[in-house]
Amino acid sequence: MINEPTYNPPAGFEVLYADEALVVVNKPAGLLSVPGSVAERADCMITRAQTLYPDALIVHRLDMSTSGILVLARGKAIHRTLSIAFAERLVEKRYIAVVDGKLAKTKGEIDLPLIADWPNRPKQKVDFELGKPSLTRYKVLAYDDELNATRVELEPVTGRSHQLRVHLLSIGHIILGDDLYAPDSIRLKAPRLLLHASFIRLSHPITHERLSFNCLAPF
Repeated sequence: MINEPTYNPPAGFEVLYADEALVVVNKPAGLLSVPGSVAERADCMITRAQTLYPDALIVHRLDMSTSGILVLARGKAIHRTLSIAFAERLVEKRYIAVVDGKLAKTKGEIDLPLIADWPNRPKQKVDFELGKPSLTRYKVLAYDDELNATRVELEPVTGRSHQLRVHLLSIGHIILGDDLYAPDSIRLKAPRLLLHASFIRLSHPITHERLSFNCLAPF
């Protein structure tokens, strides 16, 4: 377990860990991982990180509405090593979410193929003919009777775009605050998407030491 102190540099983000090979940050909700297609969306996590670490490169992404742990590589060689680790599913990731309703089971798997919903992009959808294999494991942490909502831990075994959001939608438990997939009655239950990347475990690209990082959900 890495217990490096966190700090908030002037660039406006929280650094959880940094060394000569990688940087681990806590991306705030509402911030893009990479620049958008228009000038107004130039502000993003990688641009902010490069103000302190000019050689930082994006390895994986979080949705704009999702907060939490994001790993950045320092330099092209490290980027290649970490990209392979993510592609080969050698990186463990877990998320915290609050979803609408009460899940019938305390734990389980959602195994549904996903594909881009082209007429409604950036939305994704379940497609049993053309979709890519997608697997999410979940575990119930708590139930809020007053809000009629369940706090869950999610483990995306695969890493498809919007995987967690669409998988939870597909079983009838939309994530609260979801501005893409939720009707107003569920979206307005929270001021933001209640989805946070809370844990990641990976091998250091140089030393091969197994590193683990935790970041508490702000909700």
